[in-house]
Amino acid sequence: MFKKLTTGLTLALLLASGGAQAAGSEGYVKDHAFSFEGPFGSYDQEQLRRGLKIYTEVCSSCHGMKFVPIRSLGDEGGPHLSKEEVRAYASDFIEVWDQDLNDGEGDYREAVPADHFPKGGNANAPDLSLMAKARAGFHGPAGTGINQLVKGMGGAEYILSLLTGYTGNEKTSAGVTLYENTAYPGGWISMGPPLEDELVEFEDGHMNDLQHLSEDISAFLMWTAEPKLNDRKRAGTVGVLILGFLTLLLYLANKQLWRPIKYRND
Repeated sequence: MFKKLTTGLTLALLLASGGAQAAGSEGYVKDHAFSFEGPFGSYDQEQLRRGLKIYTEVCSSCHGMKFVPIRSLGDEGGPHLSKEEVRAYASDFIEVWDQDLNDGEGDYREAVPADHFPKGGNANAPDLSLMAKARAGFHGPAGTGINQLVKGMGGAEYILSLLTGYTGNEKTSAGVTLYENTAYPGGWISMGPPLEDELVEFEDGHMNDLQHLSEDISAFLMWTAEPKLNDRKRAGTVGVLILGFLTLLLYLANKQLWRPIKYRND
């Protein structure tokens, strides 16, 4: 499954270099209507499964997700794989280092659902677990963050814009080939496009052009950064409804308590 890997630095190394502003010299990040946005939004399960496949086939040999337990792939609100699928994924695609093996010298073994995703194979490649929340796509005038009130932090949008922001132009500086990217701060980055049309095939025949692949991996990385988003929104909705009901009760109680005093001269 580990195939078609991109050369040089990969996605997360670019992301670790700094966030992009919504526009201007810091890079252009386009807003996108992800399913999980808004107070009632939620993750698209099938999209997360496609994103997992993209991560596995394109990103995982260099970049780890050490803060993500493998068993969370079966959680409701996430990819929601069955127990059998989680066990199969862990044993087929992931190896973890176990210091207790080989008489204490350590060795690799097949992963089990209780393990976390391992660290990446490239020591210079940053971890992807929280990358979508570590990057802010939108800021606002003079860095005030006003745009975040309307569009959110925009970490997923930043990843999406970065992956689709290559113009095809290249240049060489100090012996290093740079690629023009409209979302990257400064406009030029040292990694070529990590995704391209039809790089990953989906069993259900879902569209796999660059735009859709980028959307899927961006949504998946948002889930790894905030896997309890759906639960948090449900809890927030219930909390708001309860507070609204209590406010109404307090208002009516206040009216009733003050009625004898307010109308005592009537």
